[in-house]
Amino acid sequence: MEAIIDQLVLELKDSNELITEERARVWIELLWSDFEATYAKAGYDYQGAEMTEKIIRQWIQGYGHQLHEFAGRNPKYAHLLDATNN
Repeated sequence: MEAIIDQLVLELKDSNELITEERARVWIELLWSDFEATYAKAGYDYQGAEMTEKIIRQWIQGYGHQLHEFAGRNPKYAHLLDATNN
């Protein structure tokens, strides 16, 4: 699974030149855990890492270029992704 996360980090970094590789890794790990937790809380059966990878890849393609803007507007993530700490 680490190889999948590494690939997603590179994809996010490529889609958004305003974030560092370290910041991209934090984003991917947060998105991964949040997606799986939310999916489970909703009562869905676990679909495996492949499903999580697919969804995160879709998010990167759709929102990766502006993902850095999200942290400042969401207090849940702001302390982890403070834009001044790029």
